[in-house]
Amino acid sequence: MNLTLELTTDQVIGLVRQIPPEEKRAVLLALAEQTETNQATRMDYAEAQFRKLCASRGLDWYTMTETERENFVDDLIHEDRECNP
Repeated sequence: MNLTLELTTDQVIGLVRQIPPEEKRAVLLALAEQTETNQATRMDYAEAQFRKLCASRGLDWYTMTETERENFVDDLIHEDRECNP
């Protein structure tokens, strides 16, 4: 049997405030670890999309310098604007 308990954010915060400090630390570490994992997953996805965009434009993400990558991303962000030198 699987039971799901739904709590509001305020209720969760109230519960965490009631536990001993060392257990609060464990809760924070678990949340931080999950956040880092999610961030790494998003970064992997974003890099894969950049590699595809580079390939579609005849570029190789892996051989580009950091500056070339930054310029490529900057160009993508601003490609809908006309730039006046």
